[in-house]
Amino acid sequence: MNSHLIWWEAAFLGFIQGLTEFLPVSSSAHLRIIGPLLPSGGDPGAAFTAITQIGTEIAVLVYFRHDISRIALAWIGSLKAPFARLEPDARMGWLIILGTVPIAVLGLLFKDAIEGSLRNLYITAAMLIIFALILAAADRWGSKNRGLKELGWRHGLLFGLAQAMALIPGVSRSGGTITAGLLMGYTREAAARYSFLLAIPAVLASGGYQIVRSMGQESVVPPGPTLLATIVAFAVGYGVIVLFMRLVSSYSYMPFVYYRIVLGTAVLALLMAGILAPL
Repeated sequence: MNSHLIWWEAAFLGFIQGLTEFLPVSSSAHLRIIGPLLPSGGDPGAAFTAITQIGTEIAVLVYFRHDISRIALAWIGSLKAPFARLEPDARMGWLIILGTVPIAVLGLLFKDAIEGSLRNLYITAAMLIIFALILAAADRWGSKNRGLKELGWRHGLLFGLAQAMALIPGVSRSGGTITAGLLMGYTREAAARYSFLLAIPAVLASGGYQIVRSMGQESVVPPGPTLLATIVAFAVGYGVIVLFMRLVSSYSYMPFVYYRIVLGTAVLALLMAGILAPL
């Protein structure tokens, strides 16, 4: 990579990360697709993706700071008084922990595949299209009558399994969990809110792991540009959260469905034309 290009390219990828992280379109797929099309070329890598996601998760921490502090305090209180676990905020804390288990376990078990073969662009394109159709069905036929107060252990685990599928670029962390929520009958707003809260421990842990792992090693993207991309992702991501939470209860997800299908189809066309390489 040319050093005079990497800074603006990293900033642009950070912009894309912030723009797409909270929408059901897969930020990791966008970084995987756009990276090779930039002048310096090449996949920015799973480590770059995981670290820049820290920026967007900091945006979540800022936006949901009141919810998070309330949940954290209630959860800590439930450690001292077990009966307090029945309180909605304490129960939400335990459910977020439960929902994080699948992605933690599967992320460790399939680490090599996640950083290697699963980044194949044919898989990414297929996931974009397949999960677009599942999201369309969920948005069309989901009953949308449940709130987060009705969230229980079984549904919390199912949300977690849906989030774990986002380890494959093209599925989408928010798209997977929101789709699962709609299929289980939750409102669009409830599914989106829980999706954002559930992502916090997984993304921060993944990004932290990649930072520690990359110390002393040569990275695809150097530390300076990666930090710049993370800052840009935070700023853009916060704006996207504000807008998305205002609109999510009033509009369907069909525009994202159409976008995913068009993007997946375009990637397949670029692959067949030899403009993009699968890996």
